[in-house]
Amino acid sequence: MNETTLEIPYEIPEGAHNPVEPFLRMDRMPHIWCPGCGIGTTVNCFTRALLASKVDLDKVAVVSGIGCTGRVAGYARLDSFHTTHGRAIPFATGLKLSNPELQVVVYSGDGDLFAIGGNHFIHAARRNMDLKVICVNNLTYAMTGGQTAPTTPGKVISATNPYGVFEPAFNLVALAEAAGASYVARWTTYHVKQLSRSMEEVFKKKGFCFIEVLSPCPTLYQRRNKMGDGLDAMKFYKEVSKTRNGAPTSECALTKSGEIVVGKFVDRERPDYIELLRSQMTETLGDRYAEPEVACSC
Repeated sequence: MNETTLEIPYEIPEGAHNPVEPFLRMDRMPHIWCPGCGIGTTVNCFTRALLASKVDLDKVAVVSGIGCTGRVAGYARLDSFHTTHGRAIPFATGLKLSNPELQVVVYSGDGDLFAIGGNHFIHAARRNMDLKVICVNNLTYAMTGGQTAPTTPGKVISATNPYGVFEPAFNLVALAEAAGASYVARWTTYHVKQLSRSMEEVFKKKGFCFIEVLSPCPTLYQRRNKMGDGLDAMKFYKEVSKTRNGAPTSECALTKSGEIVVGKFVDRERPDYIELLRSQMTETLGDRYAEPEVACSC
């Protein structure tokens, strides 16, 4: 791969480099994310989790849908796929079934995963498909103009609710647990160490793993609701977040300005879909059952 050299306004000391740079396609920089957006912070945490977990990068695939977070797949220097709107999870499911040795990461936003993609999410969790799902939740449809999303809290001003949202929002961590996820956690882009640690944990965890990351959208959500810029969002997360590991997810709903409960809520053992499939085939066919060959191991 031919890399382009970025022009920078200062001199980098010889031998110095950003530790996450080897994981990024630098020829695609600068990225599209707005100043103050938290998606880049989540990518930094993700790359640090890759480093810490020492996972085989040739066996990691990243799948993203449509939206601001959907661009992550294009920036990651890994096998990656930028799919159609809402279809990241079914695409990732097919990828995992065709090559069970892969660590398949779904990296997308709240609108993509829980609006048009919501049905795919609940059934993948129900089946306990071995996927790592990272949802960057900015509480709005950011790329298309800041419309109300399934996650937008009540009383928030949006492009489609200029007088305030009046419909209830999804509690994503409660939804994930109820659907059957093996691992459920929530952090904000202020909690970078905790987020990196959770990402590292899911690389070692079998089954459907879900991490929600609350991330600011200064350009649309914050501006319309007079909540300041990206730095103000970090101060807000710091002030209102409360770590409650193991808390009942039913008590973790989000509001416009109330307490944000963060932590690891679910970490349970369940046989995943592929294990159940193999078990049934072995019981049914006995010695006649042969493990399907991987079509492509590249």
